[in-house]
Amino acid sequence: MADSARRKLRVLAAAAALVLILAAAAMGGYALLEQNYLAPGPARETVRLKVTQGETLRDVFGQLAGRGALRHPREVEWYLRLHRVQPRVEYGVYDIPARSSPGQIVRMFEAGRVVLDRITAVEGTTFAQFLSELEADPDVEHTLRGLSGQAIMADLGAPGEKPEGRFFPSTYIFSPGTSDLTILRMAYDKMSTVLAQVWSERGADLPLESPYQALILASVIEKETGVADERARIAGVFVNRLRRGMPLQSDPTVIYGLGRRYQGKIHTRDLTTDTPYNTYTRSGLPPTPIALPGLPSLLAAVHPAKTRDLYFVATGKGGHHFSRTLAAHDAQLRRYLAQLRLDRRAAARRKGARP
Repeated sequence: MADSARRKLRVLAAAAALVLILAAAAMGGYALLEQNYLAPGPARETVRLKVTQGETLRDVFGQLAGRGALRHPREVEWYLRLHRVQPRVEYGVYDIPARSSPGQIVRMFEAGRVVLDRITAVEGTTFAQFLSELEADPDVEHTLRGLSGQAIMADLGAPGEKPEGRFFPSTYIFSPGTSDLTILRMAYDKMSTVLAQVWSERGADLPLESPYQALILASVIEKETGVADERARIAGVFVNRLRRGMPLQSDPTVIYGLGRRYQGKIHTRDLTTDTPYNTYTRSGLPPTPIALPGLPSLLAAVHPAKTRDLYFVATGKGGHHFSRTLAAHDAQLRRYLAQLRLDRRAAARRKGARP
């Protein structure tokens, strides 16, 4: 065989050997990449990761490496490129469990398994109290601090509306970093939807001219009783009074009008001093809702019980006595006040008897 032929064979053999070596190296490198991709990660405890809008996958992997949850971020990128995988990372907050592999982390991102928080607007609380809950929540992005209720309603796209009563009391689930305005919009839209539905199914011949008046009445019912079976009957009393042009004489409206001046007790001067919310001195509904009414109170406002009652007074045990006449009402009131005095004396005696 000629020397040139031998040289060609040697070159071909060397090239084949090199290809085999490179192939083996590539296979070994791929196997290592896959092994590392599936291997448990270095984090010894859960790592909370916040992903903001605009961050790339490389940015996120860099964060994870810096927080000790990922050993080789560039290797993970190469592995994903080889598999032509381009996971989309939803912005939000993620809790990366301890020892999570890169593969498990990527699957979390692909599934959008962000941490969810919740906040509750309680039935009967005021808009100011709901706003305070939002302001105190560390997972809410605060954009409304210092703004007036009027400015907040304008930001919600409802300029000129009063905020009281406009937000549906419920539990709202959100991802950490959600703005307070976004949560308020959820509650505002929910109340708008519920109120429209309730108003469309209202009873006939109500002394209410608009959904807003139904909302106002529902808020007063909400504050008057926490007893479910009483709501419709209390609504019936108020509807009877509205029809006759009688003042509602509702203590919760007076308390709302007092604002910070209310110190836990209503005085005679509070009932006789005229204000827009004093339903002892003014007939009709107060100018705005006085709280966030729930669905049962909204339904009671538009479906009041058919009753001849015009009065009610607390029993002192969570419910109310209802009366058709002022004389019967006054008698019930005297009984209530007498029982209240007895209870106070008994409490004072128990306190004095303590060692």
